[in-house]
Parts: sequence; C-alpha cells; structure tokens
Amino acid sequence: TDEEKAEFEAAVDAMSDDVMEMSDTMPGAATLLAQGDFKPRAHEVEGKAILIEKDSKKILRFEDFDTINGPNLHVYLSSDLGDDDFVDLGKLKATKGNFNYDLDSSIDTNKYNKVLVWCVPFGVLFSYAQLG
Repeated sequence: TDEEKAEFEAAVDAMSDDVMEMSDTMPGAATLLAQGDFKPRAHEVEGKAILIEKDSKKILRFEDFDTINGPNLHVYLSSDLGDDDFVDLGKLKATKGNFNYDLDSSIDTNKYNKVLVWCVPFGVLFSYAQLG
C-alpha cells in the first residue's frame, strides 16, 4: 500500500547514512566456484558476490560491496528473487567493504545460487547477485 511504501522509505531514509564498514581478508589458496555482480532492485549497489572453497568449506564473500543501510537487512541464498525458498545467512555484516559468510555444508549452492540482500520487516529485495 502507499502507507507501507511511505513507512518503508522513511525507515530507509533514517538509516541510509549509517555506514557499517568491514575489511575481511580473502582466504588464501581458495578455489573460485562462482561469482556475480550485485544488481540493484530497490536500492543502488556495487560489488561482487564470490563463492569460494577453502579446505572443503564453502565461503560466500562480498567484495567491494557498497549499499545504503536499511532496517533489519539479511543475506539470503535463494532459488529465486523472492523469499519463498531461501537459506538465511543472518544479518548483513556491513554496508561497505569486504566480508565473508561461512556456509553450512548442507547448503546446495547449485540450487540456492542467488545472493539476496533482503529487508525483513518490509519484505523488500534491496539487491541481488546471480552466482554463475
């Protein structure tokens, strides 16, 4: 509704200048499995999502990432661009920089090959990357 849209925009505006920056290092001797550029949906974004493997463990890396902040942003690995079939990796660690998420070995990254930045309270897709 128009009221929900206005509430969402007000919540994002209130947080948009709240930058959370991280600089995780790239794990050494990791194997690149897949990557994709982040694309805007509700908000502008820059950076890459990179799926790597190190010592038989998969890691999702956000590299040169830059977006505005928003209320309760989470990272989903999803089979589509919605919230019907996804794995929640938890809160977005930062709005700027490089950071890693260790993936549980049970996650099928062939099926869940879309990385979503999702605003949980409003059900809004901020941005996404297709791993390929």
